[in-house]
Amino acid sequence: MKLHPMISALRRHKAGVVLIALQIALTLAIVCNAVFIIGHRVERVNRATGLQEQDLYLVSQQWVGAPTGDDADSIQKMDAMQREDLAALRAMPDVASVTPTNSLPLLNQSWNGAMSLNADAKLLDGNARTTYYFGDENFVHTLGLHLIAGRDFNAGDVTNKGFRNTSEPAVVIVTKALADKLFPKGSAVGKIVYLDGSGTPSTIIGEVERLQVPSTGSWAGSFAWNATIEPVRLNGNSSSYAVRAKPGRLLAAMKATTPLLYKVNPLRVLDDDSVKSFADIRSDAYRADVGMAALMGVICVILLGVTAAGIVGLTSFWVGQRHRQIGVRRALGARKVDILHYFQMENLLIAGIGAVVGVALAIGLNLLLMKHYEMDRMPMFYVLAGVVLVLLLGQGAVFNPARRASNVPPVVATRAA
Repeated sequence: MKLHPMISALRRHKAGVVLIALQIALTLAIVCNAVFIIGHRVERVNRATGLQEQDLYLVSQQWVGAPTGDDADSIQKMDAMQREDLAALRAMPDVASVTPTNSLPLLNQSWNGAMSLNADAKLLDGNARTTYYFGDENFVHTLGLHLIAGRDFNAGDVTNKGFRNTSEPAVVIVTKALADKLFPKGSAVGKIVYLDGSGTPSTIIGEVERLQVPSTGSWAGSFAWNATIEPVRLNGNSSSYAVRAKPGRLLAAMKATTPLLYKVNPLRVLDDDSVKSFADIRSDAYRADVGMAALMGVICVILLGVTAAGIVGLTSFWVGQRHRQIGVRRALGARKVDILHYFQMENLLIAGIGAVVGVALAIGLNLLLMKHYEMDRMPMFYVLAGVVLVLLLGQGAVFNPARRASNVPPVVATRAA
């Protein structure tokens, strides 16, 4: 099939050709970037935290009338209250394990700092940024972390301190990502590190495979897996407990938690969000990402639908204008399939021009998003897949009008204009 007659015919419909080509180009640019954003958000939502998330829930509560001082007596009174809670929770028939904690992955409540290899290193000069988790000897087991090197904490490792106490622990457990950052050429177990520029050494006694930091913000992306676990019970006017229910007993354990804690000590505040499953924590943390992915998906569907409708409408208009011309071609021996292929090739030519322009627009839009919204660079795979998509969309949209054109009988050529 020769292109010259086809190009000559399109020149007589320049406005329609330009509009459809631009529509295809814009659709390609927006859809490629939207699908990339969707893929990025879905990857974030589905990434593993390192926890065994099933049957895990968090209890957050605040004391009423608790000691507010940082003196030793106040700290010990608050620690005694916390240990009383822990003992009561562990005694529940539906509970397998409990640990005090300051936060959990995806909770967006974090203690951040830096870990260095030198005692005189300043905070900003640390070898690696990290998030601190505080817990007791049950922390690793309760959260379901995978210990891959060294040992877990024992009761003798655990201490307690007030929120404003800046002392550092004698031993810590770190994630593999943080260990590899600090000690790329060997094991981190048994090595000495310094936290937040402190001159007090801490010894790494174990490594866990993975533990995500609490923050889901882009600012924490560079150290998303750099977590440090300290064997410390934090004492203050509030406390949090991570609780692992026995298999299949999560709802029963959660339901029984609030009445139990009020029975242990009624001088506390527990609201509707004080007892929350980790599934709900994950849902809350990624609600914006899920919403963005859904919005981008709707935009893609609408754009593709509008583009397909534009192609159908313009091709149908052209077919109506060319009835006599099509009839002449049929009278001269053109087969139905020849007419069908003609309109398909014509659409492929227009869509190809739009795709070329769309590739440039897609790359430009991605660069703009990278500059102003901290987006990652879009792999060319998305652009190439977008090109294939718009070409197939054009062929699908043009098929019915082209099939109607192929059914124009030769007798039309004999009718008066």
